[in-house]
Amino acid sequence: MSADNSRKASGSGDDGVRGGAGISRRRLIGSAGAAGATGLVLGAAGGATGYVATRPDEPAALTTVGSTRVMFHGKHQPGITTPLQARGHLVAFDLVPGAGRKEAIALMRRWSAAADHLMAGEPAGSGAADGPDHDTGIALDAGPSSLTVTFGFGRTFFERTGLTGRRPPGLDPLPPFSSDHIDAERSNGDLWVQIGADDALVAFHALRAVQKEAAPAARVRWQMNGFNRAPGATAQPMTARNLMGQVDGTNNPKPAESDFERRVFVPGGTEAKYDWLAGGSYAVVRRIRMLLDDWEKLPVARQEQVIGRRKKDGAPLSGGTETTAMDLDRAGSDGKLLIPDNAHARISSPGTNSGAAMLRRPFSYHDGISADGTPDAGLLFICWQADPLRGFVPVQRKLDRGDALSPFIRHEASGLFAVPGGAADGEYVGQRLLES
Repeated sequence: MSADNSRKASGSGDDGVRGGAGISRRRLIGSAGAAGATGLVLGAAGGATGYVATRPDEPAALTTVGSTRVMFHGKHQPGITTPLQARGHLVAFDLVPGAGRKEAIALMRRWSAAADHLMAGEPAGSGAADGPDHDTGIALDAGPSSLTVTFGFGRTFFERTGLTGRRPPGLDPLPPFSSDHIDAERSNGDLWVQIGADDALVAFHALRAVQKEAAPAARVRWQMNGFNRAPGATAQPMTARNLMGQVDGTNNPKPAESDFERRVFVPGGTEAKYDWLAGGSYAVVRRIRMLLDDWEKLPVARQEQVIGRRKKDGAPLSGGTETTAMDLDRAGSDGKLLIPDNAHARISSPGTNSGAAMLRRPFSYHDGISADGTPDAGLLFICWQADPLRGFVPVQRKLDRGDALSPFIRHEASGLFAVPGGAADGEYVGQRLLES
């Protein structure tokens, strides 16, 4: 739930042309329109507002949304500090019986190669033995659209690959919480993949590629699909809203803060057996159902008391704007605290949790109507931290003891994954662990 939903563009890719009569995605991305600038440069400058007409025999330039590219290789994996995307898929896999470390290495090689190509706006099969025609063609006429693919390992992955000696203590099981209604079949898993993009077809295209490349080493354990507001839907970049209508994510740690890296990413210099996780993070994933019928019966003033912030703009009830620090001691003329003792924002605030913080980066979901006739909708909660036992766990324990929001939500699935640092050029994700 990063407060900054602005879009970033990185350097452009090459101008390779796919064989055959059609125009490849790579050429489309590289096409400039009359001015000769690449689509990626247009994305960076914010100058493209639609498909630009050129000569009949030339492709149009991509819009800013379509041309924005996130780089696969780097210090950290993409999809952690990347601005919120409009569409997401979360998928957990289990290695098939008999598959071990050898099969896991081959799988991570395939997944990393596919992710690298897809995030560049290229066909999933680019460079593979079976060539670009292996690609499904779902997103042939789209650009990268801020696509990110992020990989993580669950606790059981280390048992299946014979690497329990290198399993970090941060993967110790999360403690139970009294408000949990956890479905074990939709929780945890050997491997976890997070996919995000600003176009639904681009995201689905990546999902199908990941699922296809998983065979024969792994099979899907569970899948969840989510969404956020589309870029450009608001007059200016702003903090996201959840399905309760609340501005959500104001207190996220910001990259500009001096302690951001320490809070979110695992530092280097740890024990040698855990060095593979340097520059990585831990993802806690929770499917949180919102009891919307009950919530929407509350008047707005009561909803604001539950949250501790104004619904209109996210400002704390103690006054100011969204980014004004909460005054937890301020009382009204009646002597009562303006932000109630059990308000969600008060209880979850880093200031009331000894500085415990996590980077929340969720998707909303809606899976239709449940058997009782109520919406099966809510939040695919994803939070990132350097240590879940100092980030998610203490905050959730405190919320579990008396959060005013608890009667209106239900935690139905849960997962904890160690997400390795980014892959350098020529590497695949997890190589430092699997080839140690």
